[in-house]
Amino acid sequence: MLALVTGASSGIGLQYATALARDYHTDLLLVSNQENEQIEVANDLARKYNVKTTALCRDLSKQDAAEELHHYCVENNLQVDILINNAGVFFFNPLVETSMQRLELMLMLHVVTVAKMCRLFGEDMCRRGQGYILNMSSMSAWMAYPGIQTYNSTKAFIYNFSKSIWYEFYPKGVGVTVMTPGAVDTALFGLAPKYRKLAVNLTVSIPPEKLVKIALKRMFKKKKWGMPGVLNHLATPLLKHTPDWLVYMTYKWVSQFQK
Repeated sequence: MLALVTGASSGIGLQYATALARDYHTDLLLVSNQENEQIEVANDLARKYNVKTTALCRDLSKQDAAEELHHYCVENNLQVDILINNAGVFFFNPLVETSMQRLELMLMLHVVTVAKMCRLFGEDMCRRGQGYILNMSSMSAWMAYPGIQTYNSTKAFIYNFSKSIWYEFYPKGVGVTVMTPGAVDTALFGLAPKYRKLAVNLTVSIPPEKLVKIALKRMFKKKKWGMPGVLNHLATPLLKHTPDWLVYMTYKWVSQFQK
């Protein structure tokens, strides 16, 4: 099998690539905009786990990024059996203080490219009658929260989009799984190291290795949705009905921990 993993040079994407090579002996097509880091990861995984790896440097926020990537696979006779749409960005800013460039980057990366990747590679999988798609959403999909207004809205799109196409793809033999983790211990959220360590110790944040293990198990079972952590399941209904005063208070508190 061949797995295409986006954002695979670091963080959760690196853990997906590692787990697929180590635990499932899956060949890898690794894509990110960090060329040197991606090549190093690909070479390391190929050497350690004796799998075929290809590293591609691509800016997935470009309008035609998905088409270019799909064309590359067709031209090189690469049959993608597993698609993991993991690439993402995060920023914590009021909307009017967010540059148009950063705003467009997030919308393109989280919405347009994810939808196009599922469309293009999903069609191939449905034609063959087999395949797996894993999309990364977030618990923030249920949060109306200042500072992350674009992030949580794009994650809500990924959540609903993924669950919707599950109904379309599953009868054709293709699984679509969407994961909605809470805080994950990576550099994505911009927390200082001491606060990241504290969050893990308090089980507010989970190690990416744990998330990936759960996500891949659900993906291979073609489950529609997954969320690690009992506390996250208990907290989700509360997120939908958080009173305004508490939103304002937590927003002020969280702001001080950003780098």
